[in-house]
Amino acid sequence: MELGHLLLITTDQYQFIVDYKVMQEQRDAARITSLAQRLAKTLEGKQIASISFDKGFYSKENLATLQQNAVGQIILPKKGKLNQAEKQMQSEKSYKTLRHQHSAVESNINMLEHHGLGRCMDKGIKGFRRYVGISVLSYNLHILGNILVQTEKAAALKAEKARLRKAA
Repeated sequence: MELGHLLLITTDQYQFIVDYKVMQEQRDAARITSLAQRLAKTLEGKQIASISFDKGFYSKENLATLQQNAVGQIILPKKGKLNQAEKQMQSEKSYKTLRHQHSAVESNINMLEHHGLGRCMDKGIKGFRRYVGISVLSYNLHILGNILVQTEKAAALKAEKARLRKAA
């Protein structure tokens, strides 16, 4: 995403942002190795079931890096013409499903803009990094709050059903 500077965000299956990096004078494709290392450290050796990227990240080196780092399904679309093996891989149902889920990142970007990154009042890169960190924290707290509200609603509904069964 780009909000004045390129920002690389990584979300988990619950839409929590588990990793972010403000990139200065760096391009997307150059960041996969450090991202894979940070995720391996954060996840403490746990297997990553799937990982998805935009077309801007594709390179043979990046694909090899991800394959070496114990990643299950890799969604790394290639720019340009695909060979037969790549066409077949990208036409698989699981690949297509995960590729469509990647669009949720656009929602994450919008949420970050609503949680502080819409306008950065601090000056300089240090202030921008601080705003990004605060926005990520705010976003994650918002997601956690939504989960807690859903859990409380489900528990209240279950208690109400149990009360009605006893009354009947």
